Amino acid sequence: QVQLVESGGGSVQAGGSLRLSCAASEYILSNYYMGWFRQAPGKEREGLGDINKADSTTYADPVKGRFTISKDYAKNSLHLQMNNLNAEDSASYYCAADFNRWALRRGVPNVWGQGTQVTVSS
Repeated sequence: QVQLVESGGGSVQAGGSLRLSCAASEYILSNYYMGWFRQAPGKEREGLGDINKADSTTYADPVKGRFTISKDYAKNSLHLQMNNLNAEDSASYYCAADFNRWALRRGVPNVWGQGTQVTVSS
């Protein structure tokens, strides 16, 4: 069974940084499209960006220039580096994966992590 396990969430002040991690198998890291999503209370789930099998990344406009997605093959992990955080970034953050790039882009990947909470105080 494919599993993704997020970690690294927490509380931070506005302007600060956090780095989220998503533990995955070597097979997932090398063969799936992977991405990060978030969902705040009362809001729809939002795609933040993704990384393909060649480690090329794309980002949604709200986080472009502040968030960076990367893979660590030595630790079998996907990372989301978040800088210059603001209160609007407070949400539950999820990593996800799918063989199909467009399923990920449409927000319906078939593999999800359990989520990790990020709270930004102003």
